[in-house]
Amino acid sequence: MSNTTRSNNKQFKMKKNILITGAAGFIGSHLVRLFVNKYPEYQIFNLDTLTYAGNLENLKDITDAPNYTFIKGDITDEVFIPELFAKYNFDGVIHLAAESHVDRSITDPFSFIRTNVFGTCNLLNAAKNAWKENMEGKRFYHVSTDEVYGALEFDGSFFTESTKYDPHSPYSASKASSDHFVRAYNDTYGLPVVISNCSNNYGANHFPEKLIPLSINNIKHNKPIPIYGKGENVRDWLWVNDHARAIDIIFHNGKNGQTYNIGGNNEWSNIELIHKLCEIMDRKLGREQGESAKLITFVKDRAGHDLRYAIDSSKLQNELGWKPSLQFEEGLEKTVDWYLENQEWLDNVTSGQYQNYYEKQYKERQ
Repeated sequence: MSNTTRSNNKQFKMKKNILITGAAGFIGSHLVRLFVNKYPEYQIFNLDTLTYAGNLENLKDITDAPNYTFIKGDITDEVFIPELFAKYNFDGVIHLAAESHVDRSITDPFSFIRTNVFGTCNLLNAAKNAWKENMEGKRFYHVSTDEVYGALEFDGSFFTESTKYDPHSPYSASKASSDHFVRAYNDTYGLPVVISNCSNNYGANHFPEKLIPLSINNIKHNKPIPIYGKGENVRDWLWVNDHARAIDIIFHNGKNGQTYNIGGNNEWSNIELIHKLCEIMDRKLGREQGESAKLITFVKDRAGHDLRYAIDSSKLQNELGWKPSLQFEEGLEKTVDWYLENQEWLDNVTSGQYQNYYEKQYKERQ
């Protein structure tokens, strides 16, 4: 580890006020739990507007932690966000809040532009203005996606940090735009930033419109498992807890102005993944092997559906010492177990009941 890295590490382990946006969502909830438990000297602020994918039940185990504060608010609010920076004097921002479902972006692209582009710029501007007198020890960390790179052929190639951007959906285009604004604020204003681009995540608390939790829920209830096209699209899968660990390492030890790719080196086609999931579910539910696979239903392919994603995370591994902790089969077993053991959570999310219940709890605490 270089002297610069040691210096950064020391800076970022002093007492800090850290803002994590979108931390009631899937990846954010795992990250904020990690930070609250690992860094008692930090005051962690969770800013989330609690859209359909934001669920405070994801964080019920740390709700009363002395170094955790939840704030309901919208990152696109041009008045509220600067006031928040002035009130809490944040030393760091880890920005995960985003609209992230490709299908939703196809039907409602402007929501993605507003949240992912304007919301990011609003946060960047607030950080710039709050830190302009002294940026030492400050950091703006933007969490992005591998989808900004476009698609790969089946030729053994990988996305690297220098891969040209080539987004194909309104979602990936909005994330690509936000990445460019983050770099522009670094180049123009000297804002200390880092960016990470991550592959597909899986694990506990994932909103069940996504492939793995949707399939688990449908298999359990003997409903069709929808697969786009022929299921040939390939994704690189990473356990969400490993992503949270990577963000922790990059936030503390990454170099300002740098981008780091985070991936599992773990490619599966959608159809292979679903067959593996059916095999696990048949075993867990005591069904005859092959029974759940009968639920597989091929549907019309999604517009602009990228063929293959694969991440080269060697920069992160070589420079900062991170690597995935779980093989996919082990992580998938853990994920299935969690959903089967937390049926009430899944029922609440699929019914939408969690939104009213936890919103009411939050208001009662104010």
